[in-house]
Amino acid sequence: MASLKINGQTFEVDAEPDTPLLWVIRENVGLTGTKYGCGIAQCGACTVHVDGEQVRSCSMAFSDAIGKDITTIEGLAKGDVPHRVQQAWVKHDVPQCGYCQSGMIMAVAALLQNIPKPTDADIDLAITNICRCGTFQQVREAIHAAANA
Repeated sequence: MASLKINGQTFEVDAEPDTPLLWVIRENVGLTGTKYGCGIAQCGACTVHVDGEQVRSCSMAFSDAIGKDITTIEGLAKGDVPHRVQQAWVKHDVPQCGYCQSGMIMAVAALLQNIPKPTDADIDLAITNICRCGTFQQVREAIHAAANA
């Protein structure tokens, strides 16, 4: 058994040390907002924050997250107030199918934490998440809106 701190709560987890953090979050803890997309850290659907940095949780062993602060999409809002990225997503009607959006939102929140007013070049470099619906123009608009909120 090991303790993980996720969204400010401590969870006791019984899993093999090399189990991907994604599966521990979804299967052991029961937080299903973080999605499985590709399993090889390419698509970004599984993005979470570990100690404030975006991480593709499908490629991080859960044992590497012990003792660190993990934030999933369920913990991004502050109480009943959505994060500014979540608010921009709604206002700019970003999602279509929505499957990749939790990972995309987590990546954008990390970007804005590091670069509060990103340029298009900053966005291109930092946001490598894949949206199969192709909502990249709405994503860019929402990023700029969240940066100016």
